[in-house]
Amino acid sequence: MTHLSNWIQNTLLAFIMATSITALFNSTNFEWMKVGIFNISLLFIIMFGLSLFIAEDVRNSFKKVLWFEKRKDKLQIWQVGIGMIFYFTQVGFVEVFARILMKPELGGMPLYLVFAFMNAFLLTVIYQEIFYIEEKASVEEFKFKKLK
Repeated sequence: MTHLSNWIQNTLLAFIMATSITALFNSTNFEWMKVGIFNISLLFIIMFGLSLFIAEDVRNSFKKVLWFEKRKDKLQIWQVGIGMIFYFTQVGFVEVFARILMKPELGGMPLYLVFAFMNAFLLTVIYQEIFYIEEKASVEEFKFKKLK
């Protein structure tokens, strides 16, 4: 189950990196950067393919920077990481493939950011129920501390 979880995370990270670069270059005046196949930017396709190769390393570097392995309770930082992946995946999708959704606002804040945040929260909870493996030692340790 962890291999599937890692594959999903790596694919979404590659998507985030590809949409970030594509959105950056779509706003420039370089028309040759906007060439596409079936309304999918050729730059996105190339960057997505290249990003798949480095996604695992990017994910592991975030784990090292945030000291994931050294933490006693890893659940909170795991939830933040997964939520961030889901949030930026949705934001990148809107900025590259559905730019029309960037116009509506809610009190001055773009509505797509609000929906992306709510969806990321829900997706994190669902993803946690499916993929998060709780360490038994930390659960038992916590229960014994509460009983004393």
